[in-house]
Amino acid sequence: MEQKAIRLLRANEIECRVGTISEKGVSLLLYKDARCDMKILDEVYGANNWQRTHELIGGNLYCTVSIWDEGKKQWIGKADVGTKSYTEKEKGEASDSFKRACFSHGIGRELYTAPFIWVGASKVKLQKRDDRYVTYDKFSVSSISYNEEREIVGLTIINQDGKVVYNLEDKAAEQTDAAPKQERSPKEQYAEQINKELLRTGVALDTVLQRYGVNSIQEMDESIYKKAMNSLKRTKTKAA
Repeated sequence: MEQKAIRLLRANEIECRVGTISEKGVSLLLYKDARCDMKILDEVYGANNWQRTHELIGGNLYCTVSIWDEGKKQWIGKADVGTKSYTEKEKGEASDSFKRACFSHGIGRELYTAPFIWVGASKVKLQKRDDRYVTYDKFSVSSISYNEEREIVGLTIINQDGKVVYNLEDKAAEQTDAAPKQERSPKEQYAEQINKELLRTGVALDTVLQRYGVNSIQEMDESIYKKAMNSLKRTKTKAA
């Protein structure tokens, strides 16, 4: 089977989850969901050229994701085990094992190179409940960049208000001291504002992209961006 390249995750395909929390702030973890994995498998191999199976071994649920090898006329599978969910045990374990098996095929493996992400208390709304701290802030990746080794070298995370709470600058992309510092590009501003509205309304990014016939925010021109923003601003805020 000819090795097909698994593309790197885009910013809008990466989600943020609170890892630890204290009176000093929160740490964030980057992850992908199962829908992202299915989308990339369809994109790279075709919807009919991959399959998933689950098997219970020693009380643990394993998932095998297999890719069809046309040359060998056989399925090439890679498997991994899932962890239990505190809410929907079976569904959560099945989803987790699937995502881990997709990591084995290379989908989202770059997330393992993520830096330690810390958001200080001055940039997050913390509440104390009994003897612990909680936050209802939402975070999203507004931009990400990689080096040739597929490692994360640039990362910007914003909150539900569109404010930057974490920024890792891509040193390779920085200009020399002699060159003037450029303002953020219109595309970066588009992404920040649209992500802010998506978080407020609960509207899925794919819904917006499909409506205007583009594959990403980066493909939007000024006209499409304004139409999308006007539509989102007329949408009610999602219930808390």
